[in-house]
Parts: sequence; structure tokens; C-alpha cells
Amino acid sequence: MITFFYKVALKGEYTMDLRNCTKCGRVFSYNGIPICSRCNNTDEEDFKKVKEYLYDNPGASVIEVAEETEVTEKQILKYLREGRIEIRDENNMFLDCERCGKPIKSGRFCDGCVMEMRKEFGSVLKANRPQSEKTAVKQSNNKMHTVEIRKKLK
Repeated sequence: MITFFYKVALKGEYTMDLRNCTKCGRVFSYNGIPICSRCNNTDEEDFKKVKEYLYDNPGASVIEVAEETEVTEKQILKYLREGRIEIRDENNMFLDCERCGKPIKSGRFCDGCVMEMRKEFGSVLKANRPQSEKTAVKQSNNKMHTVEIRKKLK
């Protein structure tokens, strides 16, 4: 299958991003989700089946849920990675943190790595903040201002 990415220019400056669905291959208007609306609706129906089964059968294994709901194990693992469902049993953690490898119940990262990444991202944002504010002040000198803003700039 050949994958296409199109940028279709419509009247004005608006462009429509057309892509192929990663599941079925149909061309659709991309809105941040890599699957078309039809496949997305099917995915949501599958998630509802899994959610309802787990509500009625808490603690069921992935294999059991897959057999009973006819949803693939791969799809159930995707729901776990997205954090939409979670493993209850402490001894049944077969997902690993993508950063450090610790066993986790759901999502992509363990709580420790999430905290570390927040600190790292926060420090990067703080380091870049003063430079962007200086740039904004220099750029704003070329625009019209009210009297109060003009006094602040001087």
C-alpha cells in the first residue's frame, strides 16, 4: 500500500491535510488522529466492549478479555498504554516503563520517570523563557501600543 500525504489548498490560506488511514488505507482529512472516522468509531466500540467486560469481570486476564470480547490482544495492550484501562493485580504487571523498564499497570512511563521528565521539561522551559520575553519586547517596539504599555517598554 502506498501512503500519501496531501496538502490541499482551499480558498484563502486554509489547507486540508489528507492522509491514508493506518488501519484501512482510506484517504481522510487528518485531524491529529492517524485513523479515519470509520475506524475510530470501530475502535471506540471495541473499547466499550472491553470496558463493559472488565466492569462485569474485574481482574480478568488480557487473553480472557480478548477471547470474550473478540478484541485483539494488541488493541487491549494499546488501551493499557494509552492509560484508558489499568491492570489491577500487583503481580500481573507485564507492561514496562519505556524509559527505565520498571513494571507498570498502565500508560507508557512509571510515576518516577513522569516526575523526572516534568522537572526536566520545566527546567528547559524556564531557561528559554527570559530569551523569548526579550524577543517579544524588541518585536513589540514596531507596533502600536496604549500609553500604559509604552511606559512599561521605556
